[in-house]
Amino acid sequence: MRPPSLFPLFAEVSTLKGVGPKILPLVQKLAGPLVRDLLFLSPSGLIVRRPMTAANAVEGLVGVFDIVIDRLLVPGKPGVPIKVRATDDTGFVHLIWFGGSAQHIDRLLPKGQRRLVSGKVERFNNEVQIVHPDIFTPAQADEIAAVEPVYPATQGLTSRVIRKLAQGALEQAPELPEWQDAAWLAKRRWPGWRAALAALHAPTAEPDLLPDAPARQRLAYDELLAHQLALARRRRARQITPAPVVTPGEASTRVLSALPFELTAAQLQALAEIRRDLASGEQMGRLLQGDVGSGKTAVAALALADAAASGFQSALMAPTEILARQHFQRLSPMLEAAGVPTILLTGRDTPAERRTRLGALASGAARVAIGTHALFQDAVRFDSLALAVIDEQHRFGVNERQRLQAKGDPRTGGVHLLTMSATPIPRTLELTQYGELEVSRLTEKPPGRTPVTTAVVPQARIGEVAKRLKAALDSGAQAYWICPLVAESEASDLAAAEARAADLRRIMGVEVGLAHGQMPGPEREAVMADFADGRTPLLVATTVVEVGVDVPNASIMVIEHADRFGLAQLHQLRGRVGRGTAASTCLLLYGGGDDGLGETARIRLETLRRTEDGFEIAEEDFRLRGGGDPLGLKQSGFPAYRFADPIRHRDLLLAASDDARLVLGRDPDLTSPRGEAVQVLEALFDWRNDRPGAD
Repeated sequence: MRPPSLFPLFAEVSTLKGVGPKILPLVQKLAGPLVRDLLFLSPSGLIVRRPMTAANAVEGLVGVFDIVIDRLLVPGKPGVPIKVRATDDTGFVHLIWFGGSAQHIDRLLPKGQRRLVSGKVERFNNEVQIVHPDIFTPAQADEIAAVEPVYPATQGLTSRVIRKLAQGALEQAPELPEWQDAAWLAKRRWPGWRAALAALHAPTAEPDLLPDAPARQRLAYDELLAHQLALARRRRARQITPAPVVTPGEASTRVLSALPFELTAAQLQALAEIRRDLASGEQMGRLLQGDVGSGKTAVAALALADAAASGFQSALMAPTEILARQHFQRLSPMLEAAGVPTILLTGRDTPAERRTRLGALASGAARVAIGTHALFQDAVRFDSLALAVIDEQHRFGVNERQRLQAKGDPRTGGVHLLTMSATPIPRTLELTQYGELEVSRLTEKPPGRTPVTTAVVPQARIGEVAKRLKAALDSGAQAYWICPLVAESEASDLAAAEARAADLRRIMGVEVGLAHGQMPGPEREAVMADFADGRTPLLVATTVVEVGVDVPNASIMVIEHADRFGLAQLHQLRGRVGRGTAASTCLLLYGGGDDGLGETARIRLETLRRTEDGFEIAEEDFRLRGGGDPLGLKQSGFPAYRFADPIRHRDLLLAASDDARLVLGRDPDLTSPRGEAVQVLEALFDWRNDRPGAD
């Protein structure tokens, strides 16, 4: 239950003075439905007003001028601005309006009257002018704020209105018990919670807006701690959920002996961690994170065999049919040879195939199911599901994973969950997205993987690249050609996939496939299947091939305008080659010549040329991207933080993760004085219930 002290903050925003029916939907859209949401809306800038005269006015700064109105200049034709000329003791100040009523401006600024005006100083023909100034009478001088915070605004809702509403929300904020450790607060020299909010809404200089300002750090840490507590609670709840005991057996031994390579030390370590979880009798929740080609599938295959050896069923779910089929083609021979019947279940099975396969799952005849979203449909029934493996887990929502796990037998306990990701991410971001999971990292590649030679080539040499590519295709190679756009755009000079495919088809004289995100799924997968089966030697594509395509014969990757891609994305694309025995090459084409390549783009391309270590690349990508929306957090399912920035506040995130574990470890029921205060913190941010990203 929500503590009564928070009731004023969880009141509807319509209860605030000034929020009428007209602006209510605008406020709700901009900030949110609750008073708390306005309280948590941070200023994004500052207006600093300085007293000025016509003689000492500084262009680009915001000045306050004490003037006398001289005359109104009304335009004689449409499109010409309205002007008012005014004077002070040192010269003229011109006030400009683009649109508006001349009669209204004349009433506002009658000739001969004294006014105080404020606005950004511009110069035109060496005369001072202010466009759309703020106007005050001498009696209103006290209303002119020397420093005014600027808030996000929207059509029909100005920054100043939001500022007044935020102040109203601040008045509703109660004093709350301190939930932070006293020694930690003293060490960081942070203010209390309410004092931090007051400082947030009353910045006095630009440094107060920065993420490392003490008030903003305090609020960011509060938010991170609340989130980490929610993740830790979910981790703890999972750990006390009974689940089937799964141990290795004869089937596991046979699968291990059938692998065409020896497991690396990293694979053996990850397998030991997974097996420890499976044998614990508690529900496993583990992320297997490994670079492209690190051998995640082999580790997963052994876990599937363990489940079968223990008398249970398991499921491996992939985001696309082509990836599901690749997993089935690779794993089913090993599993079947080990005595583990395996089926494939996708959305394109015929009715007869589907009936047969569903019957095998329901009866227990099939021990492993490999498939797509079809696995968690209502008609699918398992006899004894004990393990769910999710490949490319970021492509699935939480509800989809839960629907698959819900197909277990309640009598045997919860279904173990193993998720896999081929996108290495830094530890800091790992905590924000996967804090409730245990993590195993594969930091080595199995022996025999072919290194990929990476070259950085100017776009101007594209003709030479095409010539070399034609020779390679003529000798039997297969290649990817990646373009950033689907169709030509007037606003961009980037090559279009459609146009490039037509050009290469003409130049190469071979069949050229085309795959992009705007194609219907079945059509795109058919094109990629033709490439995977060797019927198409060259595939032109957008980033739809970034994950989930395994074509061992493909040994060449050309990425056009590589300087426009993110580092992690380039690494994933490069990972599509080097999967067979042939020497492989990745060519990174960049536009504009050396002079047109920015420093950050240069570092990205050089990093990719220098190393194939996905974890090193992820850390460098993390460092280069800085603030803003790092790694596309909003698009990648990362939490929608209000105060925290996982990059700028990475040290706070690591500390919050440790603090959350410590708090729950010492006081699991949160009954101590700090524990009770922490419950208020949890309720304040509400990560356990309705927050985006809380899942």
